[in-house]
Amino acid sequence: MAALSPLGRKLAAWTSLSPGELAALDDLHTATRTVASNRDLITEGYKYDAVFVLLDGVAIRYRVLHDGRRQILNVVLPGDFVGFPACFFETALYSITAITAAAVAAIPFTRLFGSFENTPRLAATIFWLFSCEAAMYAERLINVGRRSALERVAHFLLELLTRLRVIGLAEEFSFRMPLTQEQIGDILGLTGVHVSRMLRRLRDDALIAVEGQQIAVRDLKALSALADFDRTYLTHFRMSDALFPARPGPRLDLD
Repeated sequence: MAALSPLGRKLAAWTSLSPGELAALDDLHTATRTVASNRDLITEGYKYDAVFVLLDGVAIRYRVLHDGRRQILNVVLPGDFVGFPACFFETALYSITAITAAAVAAIPFTRLFGSFENTPRLAATIFWLFSCEAAMYAERLINVGRRSALERVAHFLLELLTRLRVIGLAEEFSFRMPLTQEQIGDILGLTGVHVSRMLRRLRDDALIAVEGQQIAVRDLKALSALADFDRTYLTHFRMSDALFPARPGPRLDLD
C-alpha cells in the first residue's frame, strides 16, 4: 500500500484494484511538473483541455469577489483531481492555487476518458471521487447556513483528519494543519480571529489539543457529536463493486 501514489491510496480505500487497473492508473501519472507556492494551477476564466492530479503539496480552490473578499471552496490534497468541473465548461469557473510547493500530473481530457473504455471499474471509482467532492460542497453549504462557528470548525477538523488519513498524511487521531487560521476562516465564512477563538474553546473543552500546527483529537466521539459529523460521504463507496465483480488487489480498510 505504501508504494501506491496518493490517488492510488484513495482509490484503494474504496474498492479493490486489479494489477491492470493499477497499471492504468500509473499510466495517467506520466506527465508531471512542479508548481511553486502561490502559483495558479488553474485560473478562473481561462480554458483548459486537461485535468491534473495533485501528487504532492496543498492547494485551494477559491473565488475572489469584486471587493476582494475570498471564498475558499475546498482544500486540494495529494490524490485529488484538479480541474473538475472546469472540464465540462467553456472556461474555468474558479481558480486553484498552490499554497505550498506542489507537484502535479497533467491528464488530457481525451486520455482520461479514453482510459475508461478498458478500465470501467476504475472509471466508476474516479467518478465517485467527483461525487465525493460535490458532497463536500454540500457540507460547506450546511456549515455556512446552519452550523454554529464552533460546529463549523469542529466539522472541518474531522473532515480534514479523515481525508489526510486516507492518503497516509495523518495519524489515527492527529495531523499537521496545512492551512492558516485566515484560510480556514475563508472556507468557513469566519474571520481568522473567530477561528482562533473556536480552536481555543475546543481545546479548553478537552476535545482537541493544539501544539503549533499539530492538531490532535482527544475525544473523537464528543467532537463528532458536537459537529454532527458522519464520515460516510468521505469513506463509503459501493458503485464499482455493485456494477462490476470485485477483483483481487490492494484495499485500504479505514474502519
